[in-house]
Amino acid sequence: MALAVAIVLLVIGSLIFHFLSPWYFTPLASNWSTIDFTVDVTFWVTGIVFVGINLFSAYAIIRYRHRKGHKAHYEPENKKVEIWLTVFTTVGVAAMLAPGLAVWGDFITVPDDALQFEALGKQWHWSYRMPGDDGELGDTDVRHMSVENLFGIDPEDPAGQDDILIADPVLHLPVGQPAHALLRSTDVLHNFAVPQFRIKMDLVPGMVTYQWFTPERTGTYDILCEELCGIAHFAMRGKVVVDEVDDYRQWLAQQPTFAETMARPAGNATAGAATYAICTACHGPQGVGMQALNAPKIAGQEGWYIRRQIGKYINGLRGSDPRDLYGLQMAPMARVVADETALENVIAYIQTLPDETPERTVFGDVERGADLYTTCGFCHGAEGQGVWSTNAPRLAGMSDWYLAAQLENFKQGIRGGHEADIYGYQMYMMANILKDENAISDIIAHINTL
Repeated sequence: MALAVAIVLLVIGSLIFHFLSPWYFTPLASNWSTIDFTVDVTFWVTGIVFVGINLFSAYAIIRYRHRKGHKAHYEPENKKVEIWLTVFTTVGVAAMLAPGLAVWGDFITVPDDALQFEALGKQWHWSYRMPGDDGELGDTDVRHMSVENLFGIDPEDPAGQDDILIADPVLHLPVGQPAHALLRSTDVLHNFAVPQFRIKMDLVPGMVTYQWFTPERTGTYDILCEELCGIAHFAMRGKVVVDEVDDYRQWLAQQPTFAETMARPAGNATAGAATYAICTACHGPQGVGMQALNAPKIAGQEGWYIRRQIGKYINGLRGSDPRDLYGLQMAPMARVVADETALENVIAYIQTLPDETPERTVFGDVERGADLYTTCGFCHGAEGQGVWSTNAPRLAGMSDWYLAAQLENFKQGIRGGHEADIYGYQMYMMANILKDENAISDIIAHINTL
């Protein structure tokens, strides 16, 4: 009897939780209301079966409980019951599958007027590519990928020259326009999902998958990877901004083409030396940094990372938090090289500076730090050399006191807290695996040995 009561209470509690729970789908922002319908149908069918089977079990426990003088009747086969069970099961399964098959037919049929774009996934970030004036995307191959050619576009393919490249994880789309997403991975399985659009599809290395949707509400929505793709899978985030048509066109006009990125002039180190004279006051004439002025070593750091960080200062992604006193100092200084030519010249000059190992100022348990660094090595490299494909800068041979300060800033949200700083936010989440100051000291002590 107690078991029967427990089963009935389980059914009642489950129904109350389902109908009163605040957790359900996010508000729909695309054309795929039919996907919500198929899920609702599945809930109703499985819910009715759940309630029916459990209440029948409770009834059977009470009705056929052991009583003195009663003997159980053994009936291994009952044709009537088997027919009814087969009929009900068939109807229930058909009720769940039929709407899904109809929706799937729509899901794989892309409208002729759909706006095509490519979403490129790799550990652990998103980037995007759109056709240019010719309306055609150029050929790609991972063998062409480099710091300069992030998408692996074939330089010999004329169709790829006007391709519009968005290396940032933020994609803009026009409201009310069907969008056709071509999905490509350069390394492992990923999954492109936007919960508010009710879409998701795997990215499979070696092939191009696709999906389509029509954004129906302006706003900013999260892009998630919903396929376990490695240690930083949880931090693989992007955003899709749905704009009014005019705003979208204005944004698109500001994005570079492949031809423009490849035509970026090489920096002139001689010209950069004159501009760098301003930087010497803090970073030193040899770029070794000065701890007293909170200026880290920059000699030996990759040019792509220096370029990105200066851009973040200029755009307010860094140095805007009132708690970041030193970042606030750097923000106006970064604007000295706001011109692209000046920036490339300064970077070219920095690359000529001798890469000298700075004095160690942070000490800790190297062995424990090596264990902690295992996670960091997936992005920054086993030897702390930095990996451009994961957007992770060099750590080995850099200012250890600065690394310690930045890890603390990430942990406190001083750095990586800006909503547009997606890579900084990734690091904010990763830095929180270091639970205390000792962990930070230990991991940097290990980095000092690399």
